[in-house]
Formats: sequence, C-alpha cells, structure tokens
Amino acid sequence: MLEKLRKLIENSYSPVYKYYVAAILECTNGQTFTGVNVETSSPASGICAERNALYSAIAHGYKKEDFKAIYLMNKTVEPCFPCFICRQALVDLCPENFKIITYNYDGTKTKEVTIKELCPYPFSSEDLS
Repeated sequence: MLEKLRKLIENSYSPVYKYYVAAILECTNGQTFTGVNVETSSPASGICAERNALYSAIAHGYKKEDFKAIYLMNKTVEPCFPCFICRQALVDLCPENFKIITYNYDGTKTKEVTIKELCPYPFSSEDLS
C-alpha cells in the first residue's frame, strides 16, 4: 500500500493549508477505494481523503460490514490520524474492529489502531434513541 499511497498523494489538492493526505479504503473482499483531500477557498466545502474514499465505497454499494481498513499517508514526518469529522464518519459507517493504518511520507514510521481504540467513547446513532 505504501507505494500506492505515495503515488496517490500527488493528486491531493491542498493550495491553502499545504497538508496533503491520501487514503485507500480496503473492503473485506479486497476491493479498494481511493481518496485524497481536496481544499476549496471555503474550508467547509472541501473534503478529507478518508471521507472521500469511504463515501466512494458507499456510492458503489458497499456497507459497514464490508469495510476492513483504511490506509493513510500525509507529507509530514509523523503519521497522521483522521480529523474529528472523519472520525465521526468512520464511527458511524465502519465496524468497531475497522483498522486505521497510517504512514509518514517516507514510510519509516507507521501506526495502527482500530476505530474503537481511536474513539473509545464515540457518539453514535445509539445516543440518539
């Protein structure tokens, strides 16, 4: 995945913050969906790489139980983790054992957690009932 992420990150459109992120979502059947962050002049109208990949998978008919892991890369020294908006989307749309595997740009550092470990006290649809 490392080489695929390195190639994909070049598609990130980040003229404002210069924070480049690439994501590859892997399904249990091996199918993958890619995403990069896309910035606009109005930050709220852009999208993060994680949600870009996740929503693409959903648009292709995949569901919560189909999602296995997401691989992330950013162009910094330390691996990145999803922002809190993306964390909420992952909590709502992925299983608890869903893995987040993140790399720094040169691939020398990696971290792996489950969504449950990243968000031990999530807000979910269960809180709405």
